[in-house]
Amino acid sequence: MIVCGSKETERQYLQGLRDHLRNPAVSVVVRGKACSPAQLVEYARGQRDLNKDGYDEVWCVFDVDQFPDVEAAARAARRHGIKVAVSHPCFELWLLLHFADHRAHVETYKKLLPLLQRHVPGYDKTRVDFRTYQEGLEKAGERARELDSTGEDHALNPSTGVWRLTDRMANP
Repeated sequence: MIVCGSKETERQYLQGLRDHLRNPAVSVVVRGKACSPAQLVEYARGQRDLNKDGYDEVWCVFDVDQFPDVEAAARAARRHGIKVAVSHPCFELWLLLHFADHRAHVETYKKLLPLLQRHVPGYDKTRVDFRTYQEGLEKAGERARELDSTGEDHALNPSTGVWRLTDRMANP
């Protein structure tokens, strides 16, 4: 189960990836819930506990953005056996890495957006089509690992641990 910290962007991308992979050995349930990282981890924990034997892994996907509770959420997730894929400053960094090797600090989503729009003109976070990013998936993973080889340094800007999740989806 994957629970995303936004209603559309991450959910649409990950559902598109799931459909693209068409791996019969993997069943991926993707849900979106707009809330803080700590609330997201608690929500994921509750959903997992409602379906005790239903999920081999539970992931939370969220941004650092301006949330003060990212590290507390990551600690709570570890305590409860939930994995996290955190992007700093935002998920759009992961999308940008499909097209470009970006290593410079970016303060906010608003500052990163024009960089992504150079490659995806008219980008709309409410309509993310995985096919736009499909060709660059492998490069995005390589670039993200170069930014943070663990995928767990949430203070590092820019960084994203989404590659850990996409690798698990592709290679269960």
